Amino acid sequence: MRLSVNVDHVATLRNARGGTFPCPVEAARVAMAAGADGVTMHLREDRRHIRDRDLERVAAEVETRLNFEMAATEEMVALCERLRPPACCIVPEKREELTTEGGLDAIKAGPFLAEAIKRLSGLGIEVSLFVEPDALQIARAAELGAQAIELHTGTYAEAAPEARAALAAKHAEAARHAKSLGLQCHAGHGLSYDTITPIAAIPEISEVSIGHFLISTSVFEGLAPAIGRMRGLIAAARG
Repeated sequence: MRLSVNVDHVATLRNARGGTFPCPVEAARVAMAAGADGVTMHLREDRRHIRDRDLERVAAEVETRLNFEMAATEEMVALCERLRPPACCIVPEKREELTTEGGLDAIKAGPFLAEAIKRLSGLGIEVSLFVEPDALQIARAAELGAQAIELHTGTYAEAAPEARAALAAKHAEAARHAKSLGLQCHAGHGLSYDTITPIAAIPEISEVSIGHFLISTSVFEGLAPAIGRMRGLIAAARG
């Protein structure tokens, strides 16, 4: 299982004070040196954390599997076409939300989503859709030509401990369904030391993306130790 570290909230901290420190590009370097398999960056329309130059620098300067999280807009598709990262994940985006609140509705999405997937996958970029663990949404992702899905684990991660087993089982079923349709399956949102094990134990999930928890925990533990500890939990779950 790959671990992709989302460095968005390093930029959140930088932007709170202004200036250049802490630098998300340096965080990407630290993450890779600490054993991460990739870096995730979400460039939002309002540039509330990651900025264009951060994304450009990581693409050019850091040896990593860059996963560009983006909305399905012409602006973001054109930028992704220019940078050509190894992977991108198309997510829903609302300006007023604090963080992504749920999966993309691929069924109700307009025609531009199909165009975006076609344009980006045509350049050799692995395109994933961030969706709920729902069979119809997963089937639609396959119909649209996506190569992968990323399951939204936020509801699972935020649930009471006694409710998580049933939700993890739902994610396992969704991951098996994705595999049956020829899709790679990733997972992310809200995962922590306490919630990673049941998700990491699902064999059909090949990648997890974790950001806010690792960046927050690094205030106390350091980023490299936090990544190392998370990698250990993933390895133990995989058996």
